[in-house]
Amino acid sequence: MLQIATAELGVREVGNNGGPRVRTYLAYAGIKTPAPWCAAFLSYCFGRAGCTEPKTAWSPAMFPAVRLTSDPKPADVFGIYFENLQRIGHVGLVERLQGKFIFSIEGNTSADGSREGTGVFRRLRHTRTISKYADWITVK
Repeated sequence: MLQIATAELGVREVGNNGGPRVRTYLAYAGIKTPAPWCAAFLSYCFGRAGCTEPKTAWSPAMFPAVRLTSDPKPADVFGIYFENLQRIGHVGLVERLQGKFIFSIEGNTSADGSREGTGVFRRLRHTRTISKYADWITVK
């Protein structure tokens, strides 16, 4: 899973939420461009890794109760809650943990951590900014 996501680093949007790779991610989740694509990106990566789920472009759907975990590890999904949206508004993939920090791979972000970014980036996030974690690898 992490190798697949890492191979996507450097993908950039063409226009706003568009471009060939972004269209591929969104199409995998059944959505047309332009649309926010952080969850579709992760769904695409899980699909390429042989997982049939998740398959969504809706970031809150990445956190069903059966998948929630309080002990994050590499390849888990994390969600960031946005007060103005009253929901999880951005998701990413845990690449590794170091103390109170998560090194991540995220789609539809930017170097500054925006939830409406321009591509696939590595990010560093403090754990206090993370609302939920989900494990989509372990068979449940």
